[in-house]
Amino acid sequence: MQLLDPIQLGPRTAPNRVMFGPHVTNLGDDARSLPERWVRYHARRAEGGCGIVVTEGASVHASDWPYERAPLATECSDGWSRVATACHDHGTLLIASLDHAGGQGSSAYNQRELWAPSRVPEVNSREVPKWMEAGDIAAVVAGFGVAAQLAAEADCDGAEINAGQHSLIRQFLSGLTNQRGDEWGHDRLLLARQVIAAARAGLGADRVLGLRLSCDELAPWAGITPEMAPAIAAELAALGLDYIVVVRGAIFSIEKTRPDFHEPTGFNIDVCREVRSAVRESNPSTAVFLQGSVVEWGQAERAIGDGVCDGVEMTRAQIADPSLVTKLTRGDATQIRPCIRCNQTCQVRDARNPIVTCVGEPTSGRETEDPDWTAPSRHPRNVLVVGGGPAGLEAARVAAARGHHVRLLERSPQLGGIASVAGPGGALVQWLASECARLGVVVELNTLFEPIDAPSASIVIQATGSQPGARPYETNPDAKVFDVLDICSGVAALPADGSVVLFDPIGGPIAVALAEGLGSRAVLITQDNIAGNELSRTGDLAPANVRLAQRGVHIERRSILRSVHPDHVVVEDRFTGVRRDIACAALVDCGFRLPTDALPGVHLQAGDCVAPRTIHEAILEGRRAALAIDRL
Repeated sequence: MQLLDPIQLGPRTAPNRVMFGPHVTNLGDDARSLPERWVRYHARRAEGGCGIVVTEGASVHASDWPYERAPLATECSDGWSRVATACHDHGTLLIASLDHAGGQGSSAYNQRELWAPSRVPEVNSREVPKWMEAGDIAAVVAGFGVAAQLAAEADCDGAEINAGQHSLIRQFLSGLTNQRGDEWGHDRLLLARQVIAAARAGLGADRVLGLRLSCDELAPWAGITPEMAPAIAAELAALGLDYIVVVRGAIFSIEKTRPDFHEPTGFNIDVCREVRSAVRESNPSTAVFLQGSVVEWGQAERAIGDGVCDGVEMTRAQIADPSLVTKLTRGDATQIRPCIRCNQTCQVRDARNPIVTCVGEPTSGRETEDPDWTAPSRHPRNVLVVGGGPAGLEAARVAAARGHHVRLLERSPQLGGIASVAGPGGALVQWLASECARLGVVVELNTLFEPIDAPSASIVIQATGSQPGARPYETNPDAKVFDVLDICSGVAALPADGSVVLFDPIGGPIAVALAEGLGSRAVLITQDNIAGNELSRTGDLAPANVRLAQRGVHIERRSILRSVHPDHVVVEDRFTGVRRDIACAALVDCGFRLPTDALPGVHLQAGDCVAPRTIHEAILEGRRAALAIDRL
């Protein structure tokens, strides 16, 4: 397998071609340094066999403080040193990412003006940055040199310069943001060349220098295009870069830099192939890495074999399964936990300021806090798990891995609960079911729990999920009203003709997905000013509304559902109180749910039967329930 072959990066050799790339973790501290939890998070991927770990980007100058716990290079030496030692213990290369967010930063934390090549307002905050003067530019260039030297002194194997999505260097490279009339405007590559030279001088000749380069800003009227990128990459590679990572995105396309499951995987393959071809001519020793939702090892292997790239960045895949490479190496590819590209907990650059984790692997980001979930139990028990959704499957999986004898009951004909019929969780459900089978869990479908079952087990874990909540509107007895999960699972069918109203007080993905499927038949009722309000957390808010518009979905905004009738619903404007009728053949309730009732003889509960939430909480509570068996 070529993916597992060593790769030469300048003066260093990585043991394989898998990269764990830089991303916001929020694991830093208030001093902008790198505490133990940050170190352990990165080191865990090295323990799992990853060939190249690139750390979270560190600001090279105090003018840049893009998010609250953003690392500052001058405060990173100790953390870099500790993580480098941990990576080297496993043969992994450790690369320090060096960054300056420029006009895409924030003034909230250092209460300073943003620095940028031109006065182009930041898209989200609308803040107008300062036009950088020659002294400012010189200070940033020097900052890259100092940061690179600090990385070398910390025994990092090298440094990576960010000219990707959130970066000052890309802003200088692009006509979108560089509208200067001086030398840095006439020669938009000038800053990049100066930074590369400074970083190389700081690193020395015996360490790796890489570049993360946006090769498609998705703004062809003025930005970097896939047609321009190969020439830019080739010119910069000729300066002595040891590798280039091909990425995409800019100020107007942040949601496209790391899209969710609606976007095809491997979306940078075509431009990466062209960049690699051009770079081979200018500097044959420069390796080119593919990035872009590559979460499945087979696609990564094919990309290398097809000449698209020399290596592959698989960041989200290794947040979901830190041992991905180890499992591949030992021939256990089927045991790799899949990344479902939901972005629900691994995309953390928002106002909530959460730390990075994964819905399927909640220990990601909690490496210093969580126990060894699968450590053998000293007292194996007979365990009965009631409910085969994510919480029940994870409880059964972990309990079986700890040595307990596990039986799982599921009342429906399939496992997975809500996750199997709504959203991208199907792959995770399949993996959980496969792991339960591998570990010897006895699964009984179409089986209801009876109180007589409880005495046969030492421990009973309830994971029966949720049920429809109270409906806050009046319903005519002749009206057709359906629960969204009955529609998604095929238990009920919508009328063949007529409009279908989707009542969505949550603003979540399930109603939006159903509306997309119904297209012009759908009328989406939301109390918010925009459909799918909660999708902002995953980066899918704007794309989702584009998809709804393309599918012809009618959206009733700022509306509260008051009553449902056989041929129409009545909604009320939440601000004016004005009511209006909307014709429809049926209504689908996508509203809030409630826990299922407690079962007799239960020792532990997990997931939505405690309180309806997301896959992340279901998986985490399933693990906690399995661990709690030994305390009962």
